[in-house]
Amino acid sequence: MQTLLVTGGAGFIGGNFVLRSLELGVAQRIVNLDLLTYAGNLDTLAALRGDDRHVFVQGDIADTRLVAELMRRYQPAAVVNFAAESHVDRSIDGPAAFVQTNVVGTLNLLQCALDWWKSLPAGDREGFRFLHVSTDEVYGSLGATGAFSETTRYAPNSPYAASKAGSDHLVRAFFHTYGLPVLTTNCSNNYGPFQFPEKLIPLIILNALDFEPLPVYGDGLQVRDWLYVLDHVDAINAVLQGGAPGEVYNVGGLSERTNLQVVEAICDALDQRRPDPSAGPRRRLIRHVEDRPGHDRRYAIDCSKLTYALDWRPSVDFESGLAQTVDWYLQNMGWIERVRDGSYQGERLGLGGAA
Repeated sequence: MQTLLVTGGAGFIGGNFVLRSLELGVAQRIVNLDLLTYAGNLDTLAALRGDDRHVFVQGDIADTRLVAELMRRYQPAAVVNFAAESHVDRSIDGPAAFVQTNVVGTLNLLQCALDWWKSLPAGDREGFRFLHVSTDEVYGSLGATGAFSETTRYAPNSPYAASKAGSDHLVRAFFHTYGLPVLTTNCSNNYGPFQFPEKLIPLIILNALDFEPLPVYGDGLQVRDWLYVLDHVDAINAVLQGGAPGEVYNVGGLSERTNLQVVEAICDALDQRRPDPSAGPRRRLIRHVEDRPGHDRRYAIDCSKLTYALDWRPSVDFESGLAQTVDWYLQNMGWIERVRDGSYQGERLGLGGAA
């Protein structure tokens, strides 16, 4: 592909996508539109400074004039939409911002993409794609068995999940109503380098390094399927290059763990790498705190469609992925400190900022 328009490409997953896609030559150029809210971080893209293949534009996906101008100027062969408000606790505090970005912003992207697509010659229209990156949280909560498939009924339980469900439905509607060649991916919990430290794994790594309390919601037995971010990026590129327009593809890591197991594994990894005999094992720092309202009990992804259709499967198991993630944070404390010098000082975000 000549040029990709990537939205939210200074965030965690989007930033990893930009870096890896240019490294692998998936795109000759990426135009990266990001509003740089609290979780956007240009430090993530430091390796691309001065690289003509990366064009960064600070702006809002809901800005019709800006998005339309970027499409006219750079003539993208595809749009990849990562831009989203994504923290469940924050959505409980302030759902309006999630509707504005995730629903209204996605609608504007779709409208601008539709206008651009209609203006293309027939051959270019056939090759154009709009890929929307979503989440397994739109499906709601599972019991002790089973897994989400692409045909699972939507049942979002948080304002965040509801806003992503709304954006998914709009993407589907633009395919069925207007013929826009869209693709949707719904992924499980991501982890890996450059993740903003409000999320569970980096938050626990940083708290445990400082021997601070390690907050775990409720009994800690909520189950998530953990997906290493670079596996996710590779899946997105596989869908972008080979996915059938109008289709949905679930992306999972095949690594179910309880939240408590994840926290304990981080404690053990840091005890091996940064032991402090005077402080004792880090598991003693675990504190069970009041559970999140409406907390989904279990997620699991059936990604067999992606495996059969596009020959993708996760390549990083949870143990090795977590080890790589812990090592990355230990080796990149400068990145963390610059985040902490900005909009985030390690506090729990959302739910009124409760401790």
